[in-house]
Amino acid sequence: MNAMTQETKRTLIYIALAFAFSIALRMIWFYQFSGYEPFYHNAQFMINTNDGYYFAEGARDLLSGVHQENDLSALESAASQLTAFFAFILPFSFESIILFMPVVLSSLIVIPIILIAKNLDNLEMGFIAALLASVTHSYYNRTMIGYYDTDMLNIVLPMFLLWSIIWAIRTNEDKYLLITALDILVYRWWYPQSYSLEFAFFGLILFYALVWDRKNLYNYKLLAIMMFAMVGLEGYIRALLVLGAFFIFTKEKFDRYIYYILGVSIVLFFISGGFNPIWSQLKGYVFKDAVTAADTGLKLHFYSVMQTVREAGHIPFETFANRISGHVVTFVLSVGGFIYLAYKHRVMLFALPLIGLGFLAYVGGLRFTIYAVPVLAFGVAFLIVQSAQFMPTPRLKFLAPLLLTLLALVPNITHIQNYKVPTVFQADEVKVLEKLHAEAKREDYVVAWWDYGYPIRYYSDVKTLIDGGKHSGDVNFPVSFMLTNPQDVAAKMARLDVEYTEKTFAFVKENKERIKDKNLIIFSNIEQMTKEYGFNDTNDFLLSLQTEVELPKKTRDIYFYLPMRMMDIYPTVEMFSNIDLMSGEMKKRSFFYVTKSFKQEGNNINLDQGVVFDLQNTIVSIGNQKVPVKRFVQTAYDKNNKLTKSIQMANPAGDVNVVYMSNYNTFLVLDEKAYNSLYIQLAVLEEYDKMLFEEVLLTPQAKVYKLKI
Repeated sequence: MNAMTQETKRTLIYIALAFAFSIALRMIWFYQFSGYEPFYHNAQFMINTNDGYYFAEGARDLLSGVHQENDLSALESAASQLTAFFAFILPFSFESIILFMPVVLSSLIVIPIILIAKNLDNLEMGFIAALLASVTHSYYNRTMIGYYDTDMLNIVLPMFLLWSIIWAIRTNEDKYLLITALDILVYRWWYPQSYSLEFAFFGLILFYALVWDRKNLYNYKLLAIMMFAMVGLEGYIRALLVLGAFFIFTKEKFDRYIYYILGVSIVLFFISGGFNPIWSQLKGYVFKDAVTAADTGLKLHFYSVMQTVREAGHIPFETFANRISGHVVTFVLSVGGFIYLAYKHRVMLFALPLIGLGFLAYVGGLRFTIYAVPVLAFGVAFLIVQSAQFMPTPRLKFLAPLLLTLLALVPNITHIQNYKVPTVFQADEVKVLEKLHAEAKREDYVVAWWDYGYPIRYYSDVKTLIDGGKHSGDVNFPVSFMLTNPQDVAAKMARLDVEYTEKTFAFVKENKERIKDKNLIIFSNIEQMTKEYGFNDTNDFLLSLQTEVELPKKTRDIYFYLPMRMMDIYPTVEMFSNIDLMSGEMKKRSFFYVTKSFKQEGNNINLDQGVVFDLQNTIVSIGNQKVPVKRFVQTAYDKNNKLTKSIQMANPAGDVNVVYMSNYNTFLVLDEKAYNSLYIQLAVLEEYDKMLFEEVLLTPQAKVYKLKI
């Protein structure tokens, strides 16, 4: 009993130390930027992930009890609900809660890691693994202070699931049947996309049962109760199924029916659509296509957002290794150590789904590396602990693991010190959105690129057409079209897209059951416009916008939010509308070059990357090609932040324009299409058609215009 007490005490001490270590390192960013006013709002740091504003909006609306219909607020999100709960019971500001939640919740990862190690009778291994896992590149990046997103528990919960599975297999105790199922229920509540990992755990346990422990009924009880927790039904129904199954499994008289119950659970899983989301995820991240085509109607083709999302792209091996273990050498040792650990303790093979999902990053994008972090931390920690056995003296047995642990930690601590990510928006940008909030009504729409959708909704309390979750090719197309085309057609598309979006919301509400039963198909806004304006070819419809067309009745105001930060992603924004929707062929891209790296060399300005502006002859050299300049534009802001500009016509037949934005220390080289786009004309030059737009707020950070039509 005394030995058990001592072990429990050591376990709690290790957990406390590892937890404190994790929190302490996450506070480095806080102290690095302490007092830096551009990152503050309401006397607190702002968050540093766009998606966080989605959950913040939901929590805000839950606390206020007010939101507008079809505003896409995350009221049903677990992250929003948990945040609202914390904000309700804790004596801290809302901004402080969303800033520090990732720090505290993500640090809970140390608990299941140390508890798993306790099960393997190797607490020191667990302590070292907890230290490493809590601060390794990938895990830190996605759970640092201010990274308010579901990632703050996305690895904690599956690690608890792994812990309960290991204890269930090793002890065969009934309580772990319930704990494992409850883990799945909570994980699914927190992160609905958890089904793939849950299914992988199920498959591995099934393999284990059939190969190594076929006659043990407990394994099939575990599989059945897991499957009931995973079926594609509402959470409360799954909870009732789990409780019912647990009651039956604790009664020995029902043991003869275990195989039948397992069969029923598997059938229910598939007929309830449990496998469908798994396949959807595989298609989205592994089998990615640049262009996707609809299966019905006009069969329009749209550019896939997955081609532009960094976290879904391929990564080099060194990046892959560093994100999982902090260093290539540590990664190699971690893999070898895990193999050795699994050889010594076969139950660690149940961690393979986490490793497999982490290694999916090599083909599916860097976001997945986070899953392999805690499991491979066990690998290197096991080797470090084992190294003590070869030390000749007690002192070296202590110092060797300590030194090796520090060596493994150093690259990660260095990374944290250098990882100085900014907040999503700066204070001046938020002031613009707050002034927009005072101007706009809650039913009004703000047109902006999807990167800014969530923050706009949070600070301005308006509606948006696209955001971090609603950004498929079909919804991105109209917004891209608005931002990268001339003002007249952009204005018409804005009114069309907003009114058709609201029209679709109403249609879905009226036909919910038919849509649910797949007896009715919802076509994209652009396809609905094409058909209702009497066209069979969307290209013809888009051309018609250059003429006088009758627009839908105005039901709400529309604003354009045009931040200077969008300059860097303009070519990406354009790609979504630079496509022939009928054939799927990509059109010739606009020439758009932006640089802050330049220097004057006599009569030439070297704009870097092989681009040189000849001031005397007004020619731009792009590589070996010499292109005449049509206009040279210089912009500047006076002391009152009013834009001034000079436009010099150089060659009316020129092919490119050069814009020098002096206050931004930035040069633009762009062709006529890009120069005449709504974004450049309104955001850079403030040359807006007063019949179509009126200015609301013009600042160096962002411009806001109101649509008149």
